[in-house]
Formats: sequence, C-alpha cells, structure tokens
Amino acid sequence: MGLIEQIRDAGIVGCGGAGFPTHVKLNCTVEYLIVNAAECEPLLRTDRYLMLNKAEEIISAVELVAEMTKAQKLFIALKETYTDEIRSLQAAINKKNSKVALFPLKNFYPAGDEQIMVLEVTGRTVPPTGIPLDVGAVVSNVATMYGIYQASSGIPFTEKYLTVTGAVASPVIVKAPIGTSFRECIEAAGGATVADYHILAGGPLMGKLYRKEDLDKYDVTKTTSGIVIVPDDTNLVKMRETSLRAILKRAKGACIQCQTCTSMCPRYLSGHPLSPHKIMRKLAYIDDVTQVLEDKDIKEAMTCSECGVCEAYACPMGLAPRQVNVYVKKALRESGFRYQKDTSTTFEAREDREYRRIPSHRIAARLGVEQYYDYTIRDLKEINPDIVRIPLQQHIGAPSEVTVAVGDRVEKGTVIGKIPEKALGANIHASISGTVKSIENGTVVIGK
Repeated sequence: MGLIEQIRDAGIVGCGGAGFPTHVKLNCTVEYLIVNAAECEPLLRTDRYLMLNKAEEIISAVELVAEMTKAQKLFIALKETYTDEIRSLQAAINKKNSKVALFPLKNFYPAGDEQIMVLEVTGRTVPPTGIPLDVGAVVSNVATMYGIYQASSGIPFTEKYLTVTGAVASPVIVKAPIGTSFRECIEAAGGATVADYHILAGGPLMGKLYRKEDLDKYDVTKTTSGIVIVPDDTNLVKMRETSLRAILKRAKGACIQCQTCTSMCPRYLSGHPLSPHKIMRKLAYIDDVTQVLEDKDIKEAMTCSECGVCEAYACPMGLAPRQVNVYVKKALRESGFRYQKDTSTTFEAREDREYRRIPSHRIAARLGVEQYYDYTIRDLKEINPDIVRIPLQQHIGAPSEVTVAVGDRVEKGTVIGKIPEKALGANIHASISGTVKSIENGTVVIGK
C-alpha cells in the first residue's frame, strides 16, 4: 500500500484549517513542500508542543511526503522566536541527515496563512482564489505531518492534540479522542477562572465563538486546534456579538475612507486586487447589496481570507470590514457568482508589504487577550472520556457514510464512517472502544 492510500485509510485531514482531505491535497507533484509550523493565531501552542516532542516523527513524515510529491525544496516554516522548537527540529534533521530546512519567519500575523507563507518562502504570490499548487507548492500543517507519520505505521486519526488556554486555571496541551466534549477539555485545564465567559474554538481572530450556555453542544473534531476561554467583557467578544445590522449601519455612517483597511490587508499587500475600503464606500450609497453585485470591486470580496486584520487592528473607527466582506460574499454566492481564477497574470507583492507586518503581540492586545499571550506550555494531559460524540462531517467534502449500527461493539480505530463512492471526503474512526449508543443527526455516539 502506498502512502496516499495509507493517508486516505487513516482519515487524515488538514489539522490547521478547514479540514481538506490530505490524501487528495498531497496527490500532486510540486517543487516546494512547505510545512506550516507558524501557528498563525496568537495564544495557540499545539504545534510548538509537537515540534518539541515529536520532532523526529515530523521530519520522517516530511521526507515521506517529499518522496511522494517529488518535491526538491523542503521547508518547515516557523517563527524565529520559537528558539526551543528550532533546536529540537534541527537536532532531528542532523540526526537523520535530512535535507529538510528550517525557514524562520518574523513573528507577525498572519504568518501561518497558507498563501502568506508561500509568498514568504518562495517569493511567489498565489493568484486570487488560487491554491499554492498554482505556483508549484503544497503546504501542510505540522500536526497533519505527525498524523501522516502515524498513518504510515497503520495508525488512524482518532486523537487530537489541542491547546486549552485563556481564562483557565492551568493552560495545557490536551490529547483528546475525537468526540471528547469541550467541557472535559476545559476541566483538564483546571476549569474556567471567571464566571461569565465565551468559548473560542480556535484562535481569537478566526476561531468560532460560542456562548457559555451552549458549552455542552460542542465536541473535539479533527480540525479543533484550540479551546480558549475569554471573559464576556473582552473586546473580541464585543466585536463578534455586534449585529450585522449595526455593522452595516456603522459602515455607512462612520467610514472615513482612510484606506487603512486596504493598506494593512495581507491579501492586498501580497498583490491581490482586493480593496476593502472601496467595498465599504460602495455599500454606503445603496439600500440593498444586490444593487452592486456586478461591481468589480464588490466581486473582489470573494478573495478576502477573513483574517480579521482590518477590523481587529487597522480601522481607526472601530468598523468591521471583514464582517462586511462576509456579508457581501454570501450575497455573491447566492446570486450564483463564482470568482474566476486568473492564471494568465503573475501577481507580485507590493513594495511596502515588508513594513506593514503586524506583530502578533500587538494584535492580541487590540483584541483584549494580551494577558494570555506570554506563556509557555510544556504539560500534556491525556483525556479518557467514557463517551464520545463523533460527527460524520469533520472535513471539506461529503459526509462520511456510516458503517456501524446502534448496539455494535467497536474497538478504537474501527472505521465507523467511510468516504462515499466517487466523492471528496475522509474516513472516520472510533476514537474509543465501546458500544454505539446512537446515530442521530449525522453523529455517532460511542460509550464505554
């Protein structure tokens, strides 16, 4: 069995993003293989833990993938401030006499954005709505690489390493079976230290925000990178909970057209034609977004990565260009518009890009989470839940087809959901040994 088949059978998906099936993404031939170890979001520490404790496995996986993709230039891109992690990886590289090289990045946001990382490493700009493959590269997260190493030994993707931090007693790296409740993960970190809080699944800029009252609805999936507890009065909570109506009203009445949202936009600086200030201006003079959906500048909203720089850092008026772009993108999709990738143009980064990088610490301060920024996590806690709730849709593509029935006895690693025939998808495995208690609403519940 080849590596692609092993990755497919193990159910590996991208651990650092939306969960694109890895057996599809890596089924390519490229010049550059880039491992994303920059941990884009402030506060998260999962990848750093893996680099310190699984360095040899990560280097082995990179070499396996390089052989498969025919890549000649192999880089692990990580922040230059990760001094311990750099030493750990370099020791593994030296021990294995590997041709993998480390690529130190400045500590800026969003250094871990896939397209920004490709530009940093290769000097090439991925075209708007394009993928790294368009410029001869493929990018995979460091946690995904560790999963590939396990897959090469026949071990399926059933457990997730993630950061639990913020307003908790003891920030920690948790190793949790897929389907473990968020509540159990938070308890592993000593519980919340504030009475009123929200939960971030992921980082403070692009993670999903949930109310404390809904805590028991959420469980660890293959793409869960972190759980962050933030007090209700944190700035980022106030920003996220502002209604769309209020956001649009403010955009129409308070935008001063300073263009800072555009001049600080990572996509714009990389050479894309996205101009958030123009979108804000054109919405100010209409009653219905459908009136401007044919406008060229409005259509460029589709290229927005939703990184949040514009609203969390750039705008002096406290407006939310990112959320306006999300609104516009939804309207464009509903109208049937599909952005056509331009492969005939070579896009180039703007000259002032180097001087407009945003330090991660400063954007954390703007979001009101600075107090959780400077800390080191070395501890790992393994969770052994009695029950797990495993969704059959944890990835981009079609939901997996259930292969078990209520009452079945399953062992850890048993396939409980398979890729539908001729569809994009990923296999799902039991993350604990036990009995299938229920299968409802696309979720398999297993209890010991």
